[in-house]
Amino acid sequence: MDLAALENQTRAERWEKGVKVGEGTFANVYKGTEKATGRKVAIKKIKVGEMKDGLDMTALREVKFLQELHHPNIIALLDVFSVKQNVNLVLEFLDTDLEAVIRDKALIFQPADIKSWVAMSLRGLEYIHRNGVLHRDLKPNNLLIASTGELKVADFGLAREFGDAASRMTSQVITRWYRPPELLWGARYYSPAVDMWSIGTILVELVLRVPFLAGDSDIDQLKKTFHAMGSPTEADWPGHTKLPDYHEIPGYPKNPWWNMVASLGKDGQDLARELMRYDPKLRPTAKQALYHRFFTAPPRPTPPILLPKPLAELRPRAVGPQETRAPLESGTKRKAESPNGTERSVARKLSFA
Repeated sequence: MDLAALENQTRAERWEKGVKVGEGTFANVYKGTEKATGRKVAIKKIKVGEMKDGLDMTALREVKFLQELHHPNIIALLDVFSVKQNVNLVLEFLDTDLEAVIRDKALIFQPADIKSWVAMSLRGLEYIHRNGVLHRDLKPNNLLIASTGELKVADFGLAREFGDAASRMTSQVITRWYRPPELLWGARYYSPAVDMWSIGTILVELVLRVPFLAGDSDIDQLKKTFHAMGSPTEADWPGHTKLPDYHEIPGYPKNPWWNMVASLGKDGQDLARELMRYDPKLRPTAKQALYHRFFTAPPRPTPPILLPKPLAELRPRAVGPQETRAPLESGTKRKAESPNGTERSVARKLSFA
C-alpha cells in the first residue's frame, strides 16, 4: 500500500458512519461520529461511481472552497476520504437550517432575532466576498444553524472565484426565488451584488414567513418581482434593456413594498430597499450592509444562544450540490468556467495574502 492509500485509510478509520439521513441524486448524507472523541458529524458520501464523467465539478468546487474558507459563520469541512471510489466529506454537525426555523409557525420572531440571523449571514458572506468568491446559491436552507444558535453559510457547489471584470459567467445560478433580475435576463458579467439581492429576499422572508418572490419560471419570476416592487426604468437601472435575454414585460406601477417589513422599523425597511435595488451597482457590499444603522439601533441583535429554534432535532444538514435544487430548471448543466466561458477542470487555488 502506498503512502497516499495508507493516509486515506487512516482518515477513513477515524470516522464511524451511522444511519442515512438524507439522499440526493449524487450524494447520501449520514450521521457520523469521531471514534476517538464521540463528536457528532455529518458525512456526505458523493457517489462518484455513478457519474459517467467522474467526479462532479460541483463536488470539486465544494471541497476546494470549504478547504480554503475558514470563518465562524461558514460550515467547517473536517476531513475528506474515499472508499471504493466514493468521496466522503466530513462536515460539522448542524442541527437545523433557517428554512426550518422560518416554517415552524410555533416559533415567534422578534426584530432582534431577525437582526441576528441577517448579521451572521452577512459576516459569513463578507468573508467569502473578501476572499474573492461568489456564493451564488444563498437561500434559507443553505444557512445552517448549530446547537449554539450560530448561523453558518453552507453549500459551495455553485461558488466560483471572481475578480476579473471581464470574466464571463453563467447566469444559471442561484435558486430562482432568490435570483436577481440581472441573472433572470441572462447577465454573464456580474459581481457580489447577486448575493446581496439574495440576502435581501431572505430578510423579507424572515418577516413574511413565506418566500417573498416565488415564480414558477424565469418569466414568472420577473413578473412577480415587478408586480411586487414596480417595473424598473432606465433611471432606476441604466442599461438593463441591453441585457442578453431582455424582453419587455408589461409595466407595473411602483409600490411601497417595503411596508411589508414595517415591523423591522424604518432602518429595517431602508436596509431591505438597499439590498434589493434593481441596479446591482447601487446595492451595498456585505461590509457596507453590516455597518447599516439597522444593526446598531435598538433593539440589539439577539445573542445566538437565545435565538428561537425548533424543539425537535432535525437531520444533520450537510447540504451540497448533489441535493435537489428546485426550483432551478431541471437538466441545467453546471460547469467550472474559464474567463472566456469555456469549461475548465479545477479553479486555481485562492490566495489569502
